[in-house]
Amino acid sequence: MKKWLNHEFSSGPYTGEDFKQFNRDFRTTLKRKIKPYPLEIRNWNRGHYYLSGFLYNQETEKYVYFSISDVRPKANLNNILIRTAKNEKDYTGGMNNFVTLEEIGEAANRLTTNKDRITAN
Repeated sequence: MKKWLNHEFSSGPYTGEDFKQFNRDFRTTLKRKIKPYPLEIRNWNRGHYYLSGFLYNQETEKYVYFSISDVRPKANLNNILIRTAKNEKDYTGGMNNFVTLEEIGEAANRLTTNKDRITAN
C-alpha cells in the first residue's frame, strides 16, 4: 500500500483504473490485517474515489463500519474511519474513531469485543 501514499489519483466523471487497483490492493491488505482476529469483510462498497464496508466479528456477532473518504488527490491511510454498527446496513453507527491501516484489525476487534470507543475513557 506504500505505493499509493503519494499517488495523485486520476479524476473525472468515471472512476479511474488507478482507483480500481487501489481498491483491490486495499481489500487484499485489509484481509491480511484482520486475519489474526475472528473478523470477516462484509458489504464492500467501492464508490467514486471512496470505499467503505463492514467487518463482522464471527465470535461476538458484532459489526464495525469502516470508510476511506475521497482519495483524491492523495490517499490518507492514517485516517480511516471506523465505528460500531448494528448490522451491515447501519451507516450511522456508534462513535467515530480514526485509525491507521496498520491498526485497523486490532481496533475493529477491540470495538466488537469491548466497547464503542478504542481509547480508554
